[in-house]
Amino acid sequence: MTIIDEQPVRFDAFEPAQRANPYPSFGRVREATAACPLLLGDVPVTVFTRYEECAQILTSPHWGHGYQAGISPFRDQGALIPGSFVRMDPPDHTRFRGLVTKAFSPRTVASLFALVDRVVTDLLDAALVRERIDVIADLAVPLALRMIGGRVLGVPEQDWPLLRQWELAIARGTDPDELLPADAIVERGTAARAAAGYFHGLVAQRRAEPAEDLLSDLLMVEEQGDRLTEPELVGICMLLLVAGMETSINLIGNGVLALLQHPEQLALLRSRPELMPAALDEMLRYDLPTQFTIRVALTDTTVAGRRFRRGDGVVVVMAAAGRDGAVYPEPDRFDITRFHGPHPARRHLGFSLGVHYCIGAPLARLEAAIAIGSLLERAPGLALAGSELTYLPSLIHRGLVALPVTAG
Repeated sequence: MTIIDEQPVRFDAFEPAQRANPYPSFGRVREATAACPLLLGDVPVTVFTRYEECAQILTSPHWGHGYQAGISPFRDQGALIPGSFVRMDPPDHTRFRGLVTKAFSPRTVASLFALVDRVVTDLLDAALVRERIDVIADLAVPLALRMIGGRVLGVPEQDWPLLRQWELAIARGTDPDELLPADAIVERGTAARAAAGYFHGLVAQRRAEPAEDLLSDLLMVEEQGDRLTEPELVGICMLLLVAGMETSINLIGNGVLALLQHPEQLALLRSRPELMPAALDEMLRYDLPTQFTIRVALTDTTVAGRRFRRGDGVVVVMAAAGRDGAVYPEPDRFDITRFHGPHPARRHLGFSLGVHYCIGAPLARLEAAIAIGSLLERAPGLALAGSELTYLPSLIHRGLVALPVTAG
């Protein structure tokens, strides 16, 4: 990654030294300029870190992914996952999302409350007999595997370890190829091929024997005679595996860590559990699981007074936008009441905006609300068990390798 010479501010947030806390680096860029040009490998891009510009790009029809039009300057990682609609643009993206949304309706997600509550209870029953537990390994990961792997995709429990192995490799590989080491690209391809082969078999099985899972529901969804093909179903399974699991796991891990680092906010949430929805919004603003995304100009357009030609690439740093003091007063302060009350803060970008708004957001919020709320209720002396924290190597997906705590 090289900074383009004419830009005086240096963007170093993607460097390994910043991984534990990229927010000061984001802040330096955001305060210095609305648009920071740099090179990702040999791809010239412009980085946006301010809320207004990030929101404009995410919601504008002038911006998309550009792969289908053949104009994207980025390597098409989606080629490994045929049928995945995450990098599609309308009208194809609209068709896919319309079909899949039926399986993630508010009514469907609400019906999962009892199941999530039961899974969390069982996980905490097993974990809290020990003096020290790992919020990631003992709660967040098995919950995501049970809900995304078991309930959504219908994968049998004995295969869940494979899902986690594949998911980590594919999630690491969602960073732009220009930022990835060669071994991560190889591991992504190996994992993607293995997972795709597995899901082809699972789709065939569900066609023959439908079950009580959302994969079976997806096989049945239809709109004006339109159904999902097998490659499309496999692509959706791959998307749900990575995006569904990483978002949930890292929201829980990052959220619990923020509470433990701000004990007055933890005490407030314990005393006022009705603040949980607002607390989740603040967790997503303060330390969001998906740090940035890439977009391509689909037409000639202008952002922050800068002209972009069709095919130009940008990096939209939602994590930096969440700390924009022009939108969020005292942006580096963690405040679980920020999104509560009659005058809540402006909508955060934690689940993106526009046509690519996270389709699994309601399920991720449900899992996090129950997991974090139950942990606080059942572990009154919850505290960090050490000061050393290690983050996953991914840049797009921000999450902890482990979060050891004592329950008290």
